[in-house]
Amino acid sequence: MSSMVTFATCFLIGVNAFLFDLKEADLDPLLKYSTTEIRERLVDKYRISDYAMMVRNTIHEISKIEGVMEEAVKGSQATWCKQLRTLTKRSYINMYRDFGYYRLRIIIYVLMAICLGTIYYDVGNGYTAIQARASCGGFVSGFMTFMSIGGFPSFIEEMKVFSLERQNGHYGVAAYIISNFLSSMPFLLTMSWASASITYWMVKFRPGFSYFAFFALNLYGGVSVIESLMMIISALVPNFLMGLILGAGVIGIMMLTSGFFRLLPELPKIFWKYPVSYIVYGSWGLKGAYKNDLLGLEFEPMTPGGEKLTGEFIITNMMGLSVSYSKWLDLAMIFILLLAYRITFFFVLKVKEAAAPYLRVAYTRFTVKRLERRASFRESLAMTSLSKRHNAPHPMAMQEGLNSPMQQY
Repeated sequence: MSSMVTFATCFLIGVNAFLFDLKEADLDPLLKYSTTEIRERLVDKYRISDYAMMVRNTIHEISKIEGVMEEAVKGSQATWCKQLRTLTKRSYINMYRDFGYYRLRIIIYVLMAICLGTIYYDVGNGYTAIQARASCGGFVSGFMTFMSIGGFPSFIEEMKVFSLERQNGHYGVAAYIISNFLSSMPFLLTMSWASASITYWMVKFRPGFSYFAFFALNLYGGVSVIESLMMIISALVPNFLMGLILGAGVIGIMMLTSGFFRLLPELPKIFWKYPVSYIVYGSWGLKGAYKNDLLGLEFEPMTPGGEKLTGEFIITNMMGLSVSYSKWLDLAMIFILLLAYRITFFFVLKVKEAAAPYLRVAYTRFTVKRLERRASFRESLAMTSLSKRHNAPHPMAMQEGLNSPMQQY
């Protein structure tokens, strides 16, 4: 960079000195030439002048100095850990200061939890409570996680900042994704545990901290998966309206294949059950919620005097689910999906970054072809070429309001 500045300085000094000499010499005959001819003569005269030789010698001497000719350093000078630490801190501050990012959503979740708790308040263990508990679990696993779509506008703005900083090489993609996950974790945990504590104790699910912890972690995992999904969509579709429509559609499909609106055994096996129901968070979250709430409980039969229904019987026969593995495996699958979504987000950003130059070239060609098909564009090109062909260059001295550069020195 310093060598380029020195070269520019020496070049300007040489040109100024050369033009000063031209001023001293009376070159009035040059005024009859056109601007192009004067420019060519200036370049030729300077190339063979003593000033050009002096500039070349100066540049040659500067290039011998060690450390002057340095290559431009690409990328960030900070270590990866420092990048992660700085990004996490900055992202956390931004999320905290932006009222609509998480704080407003926490308030909405708390209000929704109060509404849900009052509707299903003390649901009990009657026969009708079976459907009520299942509906409450379906709402928590489906609609309460669906509300995370409200963070999409903030994701769009964040992706704009990321794109600009990534082009300048300030940090890597992995550091950005991990920092975003770490900075959002306190807010998502607060949102999940606050709303879960209200709903769980008002509905009066099974008492015990382990059952409550599972309920809260299940909600946290679902919300985190939806956030990761919306970040992928924000990277693919940087348009607010289209992103919301696409996100709502994808989440709607996840809800349909979760096993609440249609039982998992009754889903069409091709595509909807295999593989869709296995790669969406809703099916794992709902199965874990059923096991956490129903196993170990007994419910009243449909007709008085009949045998009580156990939670295991309800899960296996009425819902068609298996109890051969633990609910914690269902919860672990949600976090595995969370990791898979974050990895997908990483590859989406990488592929988008690599394909960006080709997409710009393709878009430019498409735009040019579209303009060429317009009659008005072709007429403007024809008029421009016609005006250039019939307007011969005039000597600079004959143009009104312009003076020859020879007269300025």
